Amino acid sequence: MAADQVREGVFAINKPCGQSSAQVIRECQQAFNPSSFFKPLIDSEVAKRISESGKEFARRKLIKKASQVKIGHGGTLDPLATGVLILGIGSATKSLPQFLECTKTYETIVVFGAATDTYDRVGRILTKRPYEHITREKVEKELETFRGRQMQIPPLYSALKMNGKPLYEYAREGKPIPRQIEGREVEVKNIELVEWYEPGKHNHRWPTEEAEAAERNLAEQVWRVKKQQETNKKLSPEEKQQDDKAIAAHESFKRSFEERQDALIKDAPSKRPRKSKEPPMMSGALGQLPQPTYSNKGSNLVPESPDTSTPPPWSDQGPPAVKVRLTVTSGFYVRSFCHDLGAKLDSAALMAELARTRQSDFEVGNDNCLEYEDLAKGEEVWGPQVARMLESWSKNKPQPPTGNKSNKKKNESKGNGPPKWKQDKQQSPNKGEKRRRSNSPDETESPPRKAIALESQEHSKPVKESKSEMPKSETAIRSEDEKSWNGIED
Repeated sequence: MAADQVREGVFAINKPCGQSSAQVIRECQQAFNPSSFFKPLIDSEVAKRISESGKEFARRKLIKKASQVKIGHGGTLDPLATGVLILGIGSATKSLPQFLECTKTYETIVVFGAATDTYDRVGRILTKRPYEHITREKVEKELETFRGRQMQIPPLYSALKMNGKPLYEYAREGKPIPRQIEGREVEVKNIELVEWYEPGKHNHRWPTEEAEAAERNLAEQVWRVKKQQETNKKLSPEEKQQDDKAIAAHESFKRSFEERQDALIKDAPSKRPRKSKEPPMMSGALGQLPQPTYSNKGSNLVPESPDTSTPPPWSDQGPPAVKVRLTVTSGFYVRSFCHDLGAKLDSAALMAELARTRQSDFEVGNDNCLEYEDLAKGEEVWGPQVARMLESWSKNKPQPPTGNKSNKKKNESKGNGPPKWKQDKQQSPNKGEKRRRSNSPDETESPPRKAIALESQEHSKPVKESKSEMPKSETAIRSEDEKSWNGIED
């Protein structure tokens, strides 16, 4: 392969436990940016930004961003989870949305007897339930009830939003959630019990920290609403009264949370840019670009599993555990499955481990999934692997659909006549006058409403006619490449 070849495409990496998906991307950039492998891609992006941008400040900002390998992911993984994380490089980030709708295979370990606020082992215990009656045969029977299409209600600590607010914010800030939690239709295409762990024969543990009483009460209210939605039954007056008490108690918890939060607030630094003491550079000079800094805020987010010397949080042999393999459609929450499995067995359960072993055609252990440890071994180790993966992607990548609609647009753009907007302008030079001759009964009220709307939006939204007057540097900031880039915010 040519040394000056621009490398772009899609591959996967085996994400480790404890790292956020955003942190994995940052560490990939830390390995890729100084490499000779991706130097042609970075040089190409920098040259493109220089030609697109106008003002010096905007140009420096864009070039600094272009001096990194552009990476996005095709579906996030929780910090607790390991396994396939699909990454797109360069312009291939535009192909990432297709992986959000594909099937995925997971392997998870479920521990019975306790439920947490996050539905996994890193949360705080909300309730403990008996587990002595749980057997392998009962678990296998209940697993079959999950097969097929179903409505799944996501966990409170999920990435979904309700009324424009992430669900986990309701829980973290002590705010009561709305009555209706919108379920999502998902499908379990395959489910099987992989391994059964007898009580006392495994090292999986519940967490030791317990939630406060107000949080436990709110969780009970959420679970009742969930059960009501699943069975389409109304709450009894007693349950309604308990819900009201739970919300009142949680309001008190919310106030104490806000008081603790206020004590941590400090004055924000001024956003006004400081005046540079250095003399201005000549026109067109960029100077030395600062080297990118890499954050580690997405590392070590999950405590390690306890070793054999750690005493268990129970006095008897403890609960059983089970490893389950599921193949599911997009939007499926494995944590919710673990929680619901415990409830179906008249107990409680939490997710102790989770691994995404496959997503689309990418699979852990295959030649299209890079091992995370290889990043630290240097370019001579990961370089040939990534080169092979990107080359394979470029040969086998799915082609964008070509429908009649796109062909029609192409034909219109290739016509010999003037554009449609210009024809309309020639035929009706005074569009406002034409509207005044309309027979609409509300014609006398329309102009004031439109004028008020424009006046109220002039500070938040640019007027369409002024788009051509926008500086070139600002239009470059919102180029198609920038719009296609999945951000890497935690």
